[in-house]
Amino acid sequence: MPRISGVNIPEQKPVKISLTYIFGIGKKTALDMLKKLSIRPELRAKDLTSDQILKLQNQVKELVVEGELKRTIRNNIEILKRIKSYRGLRHSMGLPSKGQRTRTNARTKKGKKKTVGAMTKDTRSKMETK
Repeated sequence: MPRISGVNIPEQKPVKISLTYIFGIGKKTALDMLKKLSIRPELRAKDLTSDQILKLQNQVKELVVEGELKRTIRNNIEILKRIKSYRGLRHSMGLPSKGQRTRTNARTKKGKKKTVGAMTKDTRSKMETK
């Protein structure tokens, strides 16, 4: 199993798909990289020679990927929070930060639904007797 940038890439998949398992490399970047190194994108990862794997590793080293990219993203969000920009405040409150609708959607970001202000007949009758 080839190991590039600390990630074991799947052997059975084509190289163009296997490279996307590395955080920070998408389909476009993978295809550009393979074209530059003149490696066939349809080639299975298990069929790569050690020379080709070495070339890929050197090419990936030039990119910001994995832990370094995650750290950069986290630092950028912390800066937004610190300067109290609109996006930073939205991140702090756990709401979508790029203008999405929140009245009916955004369940992934907001979490499980919390019912607010709903009264049942039982609680209403108990309140009236007090």
